[in-house]
Amino acid sequence: MPSKKALVRRPSPRLAEGLVTHIEREKVDADLAVEQWEAYVQALQAHGWQTVEVDPEDDCPDSVFVEDTVVMFRNVALIARPGADSRREETTGVEEAVARLGCSVNWIWEPGTLDGGDVLKIDDTLYVGRGGRTNAAGVQQLRAVFEPLGARVVAVPVSKALHLKSAVTALPDGTVIGHIPNVDRPSLFPRFLSVPEDSGAHVVLLGGEKLLMAASAPKSAELLADLGFEPVLVDISEFEKLEGCVTCLSVRLRDLYA
Repeated sequence: MPSKKALVRRPSPRLAEGLVTHIEREKVDADLAVEQWEAYVQALQAHGWQTVEVDPEDDCPDSVFVEDTVVMFRNVALIARPGADSRREETTGVEEAVARLGCSVNWIWEPGTLDGGDVLKIDDTLYVGRGGRTNAAGVQQLRAVFEPLGARVVAVPVSKALHLKSAVTALPDGTVIGHIPNVDRPSLFPRFLSVPEDSGAHVVLLGGEKLLMAASAPKSAELLADLGFEPVLVDISEFEKLEGCVTCLSVRLRDLYA
């Protein structure tokens, strides 16, 4: 059985202070957010994922969005250098967690910035969003680390969403899905499927045809179910108020030693 681990990190008590860039700020219910996070973790576990809890960073409001801190390719971890200064301290605990799992560790260095949420991996292709949080130097450094390992790195523009994976994710067959108003260049992807809702563009591949999706995207879930996929819905409303989605609440690690 392939090894499936997922890094997760408990929400900070200061979650409501998290950054908001592309949407209007709304009041966040921190207690409800914890309940939703626990249900999200349980959904991963129920579908065969071993969750690894990274040490919390209570003074970092955005630290629950753990995906932004690291990019994984095979057993190599590239520790991000977040584009927002306030998020830089989030990487230390993640670096320690991946090292404990036996990963080889690399880093993004100044002047590079890179958020993990800007990297969409489809097989050995890494699409990297070049936008508000990831700069050209960050893309170049990612290329230098992963291309020698067999990765194909494709830079794509991001201006309509916080991160590339705020705009698009991919289905198990490699088809990229997105909500058209949020996607700069759909034609850059060999196969692209438009979904009717903003949050419908975000899926976590649980295994087989099962897709973890936000409960706020029922029409997109219905569309994907009609195509033969099995949506598993979770309510993440409090994280969506901070531009969060199902992908950024975990880092999925598959076959670390393959």
